[in-house]
This record gives sequence, C-alpha cells and structure tokens, in this order.
Amino acid sequence: MLVFIIKRLLVAIPVLLILVVGTFILMYTAPGSPFATERGIPPAVLANLEAQYGLDQPFVVQIWRYITGIVTEFDFGPSFIYRDQNVNDLIGQGFPVTLTYGFWSFVVAVIIGGALGILAAVKHNTWLDYLAVGISIGAQVLPNFVLAPILVLVFTLWLGWLPGGGWQGGQWQYIILPVIALSTSFMASIARISRASMLEVLTSNFIRTARAKGLPMHRVIFRHALKPALLPVISYLGPAFVGMITGSVVIDIYFSTGGIGQFFVASALNRDYGVMMGITVLLGTLTILFNLLVDILYAWIDPKIRY
Repeated sequence: MLVFIIKRLLVAIPVLLILVVGTFILMYTAPGSPFATERGIPPAVLANLEAQYGLDQPFVVQIWRYITGIVTEFDFGPSFIYRDQNVNDLIGQGFPVTLTYGFWSFVVAVIIGGALGILAAVKHNTWLDYLAVGISIGAQVLPNFVLAPILVLVFTLWLGWLPGGGWQGGQWQYIILPVIALSTSFMASIARISRASMLEVLTSNFIRTARAKGLPMHRVIFRHALKPALLPVISYLGPAFVGMITGSVVIDIYFSTGGIGQFFVASALNRDYGVMMGITVLLGTLTILFNLLVDILYAWIDPKIRY
C-alpha cells in the first residue's frame, strides 16, 4: 500500500503541471488583459502596469516564473484586481469558509443519503422504499442554483426563520441554508447508489447463508451486508467532496458567504489571472488528494483489493 501511495503522489506531480500549463495557456491566449476594462488609461500607464506584473515578458518566461514561485515558495503571485492582497491572502480568506459549509454538506449528504438508500433497500417495494426513492428523485431534479433562491424565498422572505445571506464568523443559522442547497443533489446520488448496491448485496449467497443460520436482520445488515454495499458509495465520495467545493461558486453568489467561489467568478470576469490559477491549482490538488483517500478506504473495506 505504501508503494501505491508513493506512486500516486509521484503521478500527481505531472498531472498538476499539465493542469497549470493548460490553464495558463487558455487564459493568456484569450484576447484582452486584466487592465483593458480601465477607461481612458494611457498606453504608457498600461505598459507600466504590464511591466510591473511581468505581463510584458514572453510566455515561456511568465509560466516559468509562475511555476517556480509555486514550487519554491508556494506563492501563487499577486492579484491584478485586489491590489492590496495577493492570491495566497484571498485563498486563505475564502477557503476556510468554503471548507466549513462544504464539510457539513458532505456529512449531511453521506448520513442522510446513505440512510435513505439502505432503508429503501431493506424495505424494498414498501411505502418506505417508495418514499425514499421519491425524496431522492425530488432532490436530484433540484440543482443548487435552483434550490438556493427557493430556500431564500421560503425560509427568509416568507417565514423569516433564517438569514438569507452573510457568514458572521460561521454561526449556525448562517450555515443551514448553504448546507441544504449544496448537499441535496449529492444526497440524492448517494441514496440511489447505496440503494442499488445494497439490493445487489442482499441477494448474494453469503447473505442467504447468514439469514438461513437464523441471524437477526439487523446483524446481517450491519455485520455482513453494509461493508460490501458501501464500496460503490466510497468510490463516489471523493469526486463528490471536490464537487461540493467547486459547487460553492453558486452558493457564494446566492448567500454571500465570502468563500472562494465569489473570488473564482470575479477572477474569470475581470481576467485576474493569478486568482484564477491559484484556485484552479487548489481544486486540482484536492481532486487528486481525495481520490487517493478513496482508493485507500476502498482497500481497507475490501481486503481482496491489492494495489
């Protein structure tokens, strides 16, 4: 297992390098510049700004300086729009917010989605199964960009129970609506996957043997059926967690939480190359890291797997 982890980490280096170079090329080949939106800016001032940020250098020099800064100093460079902050400051400001409600969204999606799927499989073709499937389908057809304004409309404007935006240091009343909006569709996917997997496991020969020996149903479920049924769910959890982090773009816009999503959108609109690159590298690193964790959990749950 240790050799496998080392190999995966070594493979991650060229993957991240390709990600950085590809994103760099796409941004710098697009027409315009971060300062093109400034009205009436003299050409001499524009040339001085580009020289200050190194945009007048050849493309190879720019990308080499950028990669060198990341590797040697873990520095993602300056922001072209937020003049008093660099990219590291913006990520350090927004990522803890995104990680907070992303983590709780992940917990809610796994617990509720897994419970719904297992309950639907155990009570197959009963009203509980139909109810769980109905909830999953309803949650699946409501993506976060549709659900977020509905939640604000109902719980903030109509009922007045919860605030419709802000963060206030992560107080619980400001977390509830973002967590619901972000976790719902992932919860539905987990419920569908766990239900299908549990139904398949419950028809296996070793489950029939356990039930034929007179074991109680709850022991059959938790001691024999649960671990193999979780394998497809575990495979989904790595991309799901990263998807919740990237899905924070919509959540930040609707709820004004102050996470990295708003910086990501602003950087794309304003051609803030440094912020765009920094968040892209961060999300790529998270994707590789959590896929590695999923592989490790997969081998722990199923001892037959050998990497």
